Amino acid sequence: MVNLAVGRTLLHAGRLAGTAAAPVAFIRSSAHRPVPSSQFPLICLLGLPVLGLKGFSRTPAIITFVVLLLSTVVLVTITVIQIHQKEVLLPGLKYGIVLDAGSSRTTVYVYQWPAEKENNTGVVSETFKCSVKGSGISSYWKKPQDAPKAFEDCMQKVKRQVPAHLHGSTGIYLGATAGMRLLRLQNETAANEVLASIQNYFKSQPFDFRGAQIISGQEEGLYGWITANYLMGNFLERNLWHMWVHPNGAETVGALDLGGASTQISFVAEEKVGQNNSSTTVSLYGYEYMLYTHSFQCYGRNEAERRFLALLLQNSTTKTKVTNPCYPRNYTTTFIGADVFGSLCTADLRPKSHDPSNITFEGTGDPSLCREKVASLFNFKACHDQRNCSFDGVYQPKVKGSFLAFSGLYYTANALNLSGSFSLHTFNSSTWNFCLQDWSQLPLLLPRFDEGYARSYCFSAHYIYHLLVHGYKFTEETWPKIHFEKEVGNSSIGWSLGYMLSLTNQIPAESRLIRLPIQPSSFTGIVAFFAAVALLCLTYLVYLCVSSRNQRRSQNSLDHVVDSE
Repeated sequence: MVNLAVGRTLLHAGRLAGTAAAPVAFIRSSAHRPVPSSQFPLICLLGLPVLGLKGFSRTPAIITFVVLLLSTVVLVTITVIQIHQKEVLLPGLKYGIVLDAGSSRTTVYVYQWPAEKENNTGVVSETFKCSVKGSGISSYWKKPQDAPKAFEDCMQKVKRQVPAHLHGSTGIYLGATAGMRLLRLQNETAANEVLASIQNYFKSQPFDFRGAQIISGQEEGLYGWITANYLMGNFLERNLWHMWVHPNGAETVGALDLGGASTQISFVAEEKVGQNNSSTTVSLYGYEYMLYTHSFQCYGRNEAERRFLALLLQNSTTKTKVTNPCYPRNYTTTFIGADVFGSLCTADLRPKSHDPSNITFEGTGDPSLCREKVASLFNFKACHDQRNCSFDGVYQPKVKGSFLAFSGLYYTANALNLSGSFSLHTFNSSTWNFCLQDWSQLPLLLPRFDEGYARSYCFSAHYIYHLLVHGYKFTEETWPKIHFEKEVGNSSIGWSLGYMLSLTNQIPAESRLIRLPIQPSSFTGIVAFFAAVALLCLTYLVYLCVSSRNQRRSQNSLDHVVDSE
């Protein structure tokens, strides 16, 4: 009896004292079953704002909870800052050097592009151009050791254009075109010696020399097409956010190139080209293009004129003095036999009965006869009136869309005081007016007078007429879609830029550099510290919860014992 009274008295006193028995009793009664011990810490923490401060209204618990909240806020804040306030730094510029070793001259181009690139192809721009003194490298076939001397002046200028610390990583490429293609066919040993001499020279330069090679006519046409479309913005354009994107609905332009020893035509045909020697596929900036491209060897301006002079001599009654309807009136010049017949393109036209030495050509300035005679350079009959045929029996689909005409095509039009787009009638009218001029008038008509070019502009104009109208099948309606241009946006139109663009596909892109608000080592240290603090606080609060639960369970057991007694 005494013990029972004491137990009830203690229970009553505990209730009056406001012990923790009430919350425990609430949890048990609301669930109608005891809470598993494994879930209690979680419930304790989730209920901390309501129950914790009541359950253990002690200073350590409150301080620990505040420190946990502050640590969590600091961790979230610095992580958000580190992710969203980073600064992306571009990895800088890369440089590339291309030497266009043409049949009549060599030109050095310096290109640059952002090192991170766009869809595996660099956004390339021309920054420097230098014309090498002298003629093309094929002219050094007799003295190949002299070929490198011509490059020295331009290479000194190039070294100043490319930052010195990038010399070693800047690739330099030499591509030789039709002049060397002809030399290789005529004398392969001489062609190899010329290339070897040039290679030895460039290996001694501070740049990363990637080789000297003779590119094919199809490659020359393809790279010219890439250059034309790149400069016209048909591959990439900047959007409102200054990002490079593929232009919506952009169409490509065709490319017409007239060099010294060959001429090229390249375009995306309307009809399916099929798999043949004139079709090729190129991938740029994530898109593929199926092209028709063809190169005509010996149909460059210089070689075509050699063949024309050889034909005039062949049909002349006198073999030492020949009239030329394409040369200006009152103009006379003398060539040695090698000037006309020293090329592979005129070898089969060389007279067999005698060895020509000095041949004098007298100009008559007859545009009608000139046009008639120039037509004999093309074998149009080999097409047998087929619609998809240019000349010499070569397959060609119908020309489509706009075209860029550059190199010799542009220079000839420019001599006629024409550029850009104009009608076929305007071209013919300007050709006639020019061809009727006396030789003495040409220095006054031409912005830059050079005898070798000035005497031949009349021939070149008539040659271009036959090439484009009867060869490529441009008409009165489609001729105005040809744009005669030298440059687009201060960059030269030619195969070399397209070659550089293609090569950037093979040059690894550099990753962008990221400058973070907090140094990685400091960020790691701060995160580790506050994470440890938060974990310790969490552990301590769980400990308090578990301890409190155990105390309440002991008290509850005591209540049951007292009640049962």
